[in-house]
Amino acid sequence: MEENIKTSGKAPGRKADWRRFLNHQWVVENIPFFLFLAVLAVLYIYNGHYEDKITRKIGATEKHIKELEYEYKTIKSEVIFRSKASELAKAVEPLGLRELTTAPVLLDSIAAAKR
Repeated sequence: MEENIKTSGKAPGRKADWRRFLNHQWVVENIPFFLFLAVLAVLYIYNGHYEDKITRKIGATEKHIKELEYEYKTIKSEVIFRSKASELAKAVEPLGLRELTTAPVLLDSIAAAKR
């Protein structure tokens, strides 16, 4: 018998070691662990999908912010252009308003002159 052990190079009973892990009783005892591993796998997959969704939302938000920034700059330059004195005079001319050509009269000086 010792000769068989030496010639095979394996300890007796070594061949059947893996079979003890695959019996019905071992599987039933480890069901909670398998369920735990399954929950971890589901959470891992969910986390990946959630990250993809958040990345897409961030990209869309960044694009929207850039569009709003361009719109802001365009409107700001328009307002600055229209608030120039020459452009303002052109805009109110149809209303009958025009720019003063004489210096304004100070009411305090008129009141002081009447005293």
